[in-house]
Amino acid sequence: MQDFPQDRLLRALDSVIDPELRKPITELGMVSAVSVEDSRAAATILLTVAGCPMRSTIENDVRAALQKLDGIDQVDVTLGVMDPHQRAALREQLASRRTPFSDPSSLTRVIAVASGKGGVGKSSITANLAAALAAQGMKVGLIDADVHGFSIPSLMGITQKPTRVDDMILPPVAHGVKVISIGMFLDSNQPVIWRGPMLHRSLEQFLSDVYFGDLDYLFLDLPPGTGDMAISVSQLLPNSELLVITTPQSTATEVAERAGTIALQTQQKVIGVVENMSYLQLPDGTRMEVFGSGGGQKLSDSLSTQLGYQVPLLAQIPLEESVRLGSDQGSPVVLSAPPAPAAEALAELASQVGHRPRGLAGRSLPLSL
Repeated sequence: MQDFPQDRLLRALDSVIDPELRKPITELGMVSAVSVEDSRAAATILLTVAGCPMRSTIENDVRAALQKLDGIDQVDVTLGVMDPHQRAALREQLASRRTPFSDPSSLTRVIAVASGKGGVGKSSITANLAAALAAQGMKVGLIDADVHGFSIPSLMGITQKPTRVDDMILPPVAHGVKVISIGMFLDSNQPVIWRGPMLHRSLEQFLSDVYFGDLDYLFLDLPPGTGDMAISVSQLLPNSELLVITTPQSTATEVAERAGTIALQTQQKVIGVVENMSYLQLPDGTRMEVFGSGGGQKLSDSLSTQLGYQVPLLAQIPLEESVRLGSDQGSPVVLSAPPAPAAEALAELASQVGHRPRGLAGRSLPLSL
């Protein structure tokens, strides 16, 4: 009979990643017992909560990891549930590792995606940016800060609710992106009728109670305009940057200019402008400028003048059915139809937005002799 020391079995289980916490189950204390007898492995795994929506995924991944070992022909997996003390220990472990996004020493790049008016495709661009960077191997989080007009869960294909571990919220993961939205807590498509203080509290809770872990990028899909949520973001995330979305239409760019110049009051940096629905490519190869032309460049020039630094026009995204189809199917076009011109433009935008690595320049490091 082949010898299976505990460390060999645990090393095999190191490859099993909790789908919500995105950490190995061995590191999270979820492996209660594992053993082998007569080529038959037995593993007892403790779930964080009894109704864990990912229980079948975890069970299948544990079975697959152990079956890869030579000499194991059968795997029995028993799922249990952490007791209150084990959950408290897990919560303390995770809380100690939360990235304080508002801390000046945080390495997470926080990008708030804004627009002057609704209907310019801000949410779909945000979803595609997050998905594209996650596909490049980045650790990405996405907060749907548009409480009254939330759409991110649908755009990302999320139907499950977040998992609660006592007072900690584990966000669902879609396309490699950790996502949270007020829409995940509603039983139906009911309206959210909240005023300023409640909006501020909702964002504060998303930032403090939701476990995102260590992120390279955190995106926020802001509501249109310069209202309460835009101000709350600048207060709670003073290091956040703004990406302004517009269409070529002059009316849209005039309103988007106000969304960009809010940075004069909030001290945020505007990293660029994106012109969405720039043109419609016709079958004969010509372009129809449905919403006019030049609006994105005009906005870029205006913001550069008013803010005193270069605000580039980062991308011009064509108007395409593939974007709408991907959005309806909950699969961003950068993943569902990568050859499409709109997908290529969005992927290039993600590369430009993500070109700057997490650096240590200017950071205060907790070093001691």
